[in-house]
Amino acid sequence: MELRPTLQLKAVIKAMTDVVLPALDPKNQLAQEQANLCIRTLQILLSRLPLSFAFDRDELGRLIELAQDLADASAKHSTVAEEIAALSEAAAKGSDVLDRARAVPSELETASFELRAKIGELIPALYNEVELEDLSKVSRLVTENAREQLARDRSWLIGQGWEPDAEAIPAIETLIGE
Repeated sequence: MELRPTLQLKAVIKAMTDVVLPALDPKNQLAQEQANLCIRTLQILLSRLPLSFAFDRDELGRLIELAQDLADASAKHSTVAEEIAALSEAAAKGSDVLDRARAVPSELETASFELRAKIGELIPALYNEVELEDLSKVSRLVTENAREQLARDRSWLIGQGWEPDAEAIPAIETLIGE
């Protein structure tokens, strides 16, 4: 099971290229064409995935600018005052979202990887130095965190069909919080 979309996409592209496409009847031009189209689409998704957050931030920033410019240009027209107010409110909300979207996804991923590594370094050091009673607490903390993360991982990948009782797995939206 792999959670990261970039690795999932690479695996699907490889399966399509190495297994599915060669297995298709070469005389079936439509199937060949559609399989190649699927592969190319997945390759585009893979290449654009790292840019999608920046693309969305850029679009939101441009729309906020346009909204402000339109509100300024339309301010003297009292017949559209209600629409301008609604637009200004939406632009203010958009500005708040944009302000909060400063960290890029790769920074979040890197921070998580770094924390995992540092936690991994701390645990053996603790086991060399700490009393058994304190180690029990450390063990409970790590086990509970792993249990919660595994539930999220399983829920994230529920659509792959690996779970024998998929209905027993909570929806990912309920597990990841806000």
